[in-house]
Amino acid sequence: MNIALPAVVVFLLVLPGFLVRMRFKRVERSVLDASPFGRVATEATILATLLHIFWILLGAGLFDRHFELRLLLNLLGSHPEAQRDASERIGAQADWLAFYFVSLYLASWLLPTLARDFVSARRWDRLGSRFGRVLRFNDAPWYYLLSGADFAPGEVPDLILISAVVNVGKEPWLYVGVLDDYFMTPSGDLDRLVLQNVRRRRLADDREGPDADAPDRFYAIDGDYLVLRYTESTTVNVKYVKLPAPEPDAAQPPALLPDASPQEIA
Repeated sequence: MNIALPAVVVFLLVLPGFLVRMRFKRVERSVLDASPFGRVATEATILATLLHIFWILLGAGLFDRHFELRLLLNLLGSHPEAQRDASERIGAQADWLAFYFVSLYLASWLLPTLARDFVSARRWDRLGSRFGRVLRFNDAPWYYLLSGADFAPGEVPDLILISAVVNVGKEPWLYVGVLDDYFMTPSGDLDRLVLQNVRRRRLADDREGPDADAPDRFYAIDGDYLVLRYTESTTVNVKYVKLPAPEPDAAQPPALLPDASPQEIA
């Protein structure tokens, strides 16, 4: 009896489920999936079972090829003669078997990626959506916070303003800019924010009154982008801005600045 053969067969059968799970999920952690192994294995096994059922039915309809469960059971069994007979019969159909698994693996890699992009484009994963509780990517909280993905299609913000307090020379400064992009660490933590149109001022220059939001309180920073490391920030404020529809002969809109007092969100 070949003891290693059943293990290899089980791996090949369950692998499509792991591929689907990996490609559909949107996660911010890349070095290690912290999900319990029991849950991961259960989800992958269920997905693989459904995929095999669909692929077998598709093959029967398109190519008139039928699945023989007895051959699979004999291949996984402990009886040497039955296992050898099953191996020989399956080996005689190696071309069809290779086509089956190669096509299944390709579909398991490509289709979940397209499905994830489709779900995100339709915003079916946002809070408030009828499918949100099922399709929401719970392992990507920063994605929803920094992309505006929780807004309905007609309410997507035009700008995301970031206000961050950073200690410069042991003195807190407030940096304000438009979010252009963000990057994560391999462990799933926010690494850095890329900002445009950045201005800054000392937090000690805070003042109240009708001129609290005056643009001249801020110092302009030369450059196209400012990379702000999240670990160097003490507080970060996120503000979603929806620009009004332009009016004919309208005056130039004032500079956009967030509220004077940043509210810590992370």
